[in-house]
Amino acid sequence: MTAHRIGFLIWPSTKALTLALAEEALRVAQRVHPEVLYELTFLQAEAPTESAWQLPGEPWVGRLDGLQKLFLLADEPPAPMPQALSSAVKQLVRSGCVIGGFSAGVYPLAQLGLLDGYRAAVHWRWQDDFSERFPKVIATSHLFDWDRDRLTACGGMSVLDLLLAVLARDHGAELAGAVSEELVVERIREGGERQRIPLQNRLGSSHPKLTQAVLLMEANIEEPLTTDEIAQHVCVSRRQLERIFKQYLNRVPSQYYLELRLNKARQMLMQTSKSIIQIGLSCGFSSGPHFSSAYRNFFGATPREDRNQRRSSSPFELSSVPAERG
Repeated sequence: MTAHRIGFLIWPSTKALTLALAEEALRVAQRVHPEVLYELTFLQAEAPTESAWQLPGEPWVGRLDGLQKLFLLADEPPAPMPQALSSAVKQLVRSGCVIGGFSAGVYPLAQLGLLDGYRAAVHWRWQDDFSERFPKVIATSHLFDWDRDRLTACGGMSVLDLLLAVLARDHGAELAGAVSEELVVERIREGGERQRIPLQNRLGSSHPKLTQAVLLMEANIEEPLTTDEIAQHVCVSRRQLERIFKQYLNRVPSQYYLELRLNKARQMLMQTSKSIIQIGLSCGFSSGPHFSSAYRNFFGATPREDRNQRRSSSPFELSSVPAERG
């Protein structure tokens, strides 16, 4: 029986866990079902940095030939691919290879235009940046997407979820179930399931009024509600709402709400090219000075200082986000 050839194109930012989840699913499939044959090839997209863990495989050179599937792996958005590698990947796709991206591996696929018009699962941390940079891609908040011959997983355990779906489609649900059982996976998750864990798990509390209040805050970032308005919506008194927040989150509602808005603002600062004023307004701050002051008090640096420091330490962000004027 001819082996199914699967390639992994790996960037230095890839975490050992991301690759291990993908590789182990395929290795276990072969062990529990002898008729399943995979030939795995590991290629390094870039020379590893000194601080990187020891990447498997050899540096990519020359052509990519004979692969039925190719997965691109990265856990931070990488710089654009060299022309020779870009051409080789595009040629492989033209030859009929199914291609996928795990975690930030969706970035090089999108940069090559290989996701234009396709659904792609993008980690919630990069949603704003990815959507701004690649408007032709249908970015989703799914665990994974399988759109025709494009496979994408948002990262973490979703890589295993996607590989289990591949095994189920290629060899049947029974094999996927056997691999899942071998890896002690509680259940096989569907691709369309949400990435973020339930709010009550994030908060460490199942108090219904607390959950309702925080959901209201998350849904009203640009035009914040007052504490009285939130209390009215969740049908408790202001005093009772403050007592619930203090008991479960050790802060008053207004403080939690402010931190929520500031963290959203920081995410936008690092991932989009929007101006500081635009970001401040979209996160509910009435003016630039108000935003800057609140941001500095919480993070220890102004929005401009924080953005510039992050750009200078990240070649990707420095090259991909235009400098702000004024």
